[in-house]
Amino acid sequence: MTYYKPENLKKIPQLVKKSPEAANAYFQFEKTVFEKETILLKKTKELIAIVVAHVTGCPYCIDVHINKYKALGGTMEEVTEAILVAASTRAGAILAHGVNSLNAFEEGD
Repeated sequence: MTYYKPENLKKIPQLVKKSPEAANAYFQFEKTVFEKETILLKKTKELIAIVVAHVTGCPYCIDVHINKYKALGGTMEEVTEAILVAASTRAGAILAHGVNSLNAFEEGD
């Protein structure tokens, strides 16, 4: 069984009904962050969202934000480069966290 089915997104209104106040607060937050063009262009915000979706492993988010990014004129080459930046950063973080293992190994008896 696969948990990822694009049609599952159609069930979000069912979740909203379970906790409308919190859900609507989230939707307002999302609207404020993504729809208002501030220092960051909408296209840049969507590229960031795509990369975060990859880091967090959310296939639904990848689908949604890729479609929005394409509509804003984004290219797959830009997406690929951004994903590689995230992959490199994540790998660097794992390496840096290796110091914690080194410390635990050296301090543990």
